[in-house]
Amino acid sequence: MDGISWNDLDSDEQRAIAMLADGVSADFCDPIALLTLARIGFIRGSRLTLAGEKVLAAAVRHAFAA
Repeated sequence: MDGISWNDLDSDEQRAIAMLADGVSADFCDPIALLTLARIGFIRGSRLTLAGEKVLAAAVRHAFAA
């Protein structure tokens, strides 16, 4: 989990994190992306973990700083 940044994730994984953060059901997310995110510890069940929230927050901060 350490050292994985937003840019290391593919677009389906990024979309799944953003959707889950917005409260969208995991049923609408790519199932392979969900498996990968669960494996690396960014989601548990259908909710973001603290690590998932941190990677999303870092990506948002980076986007606004650019």
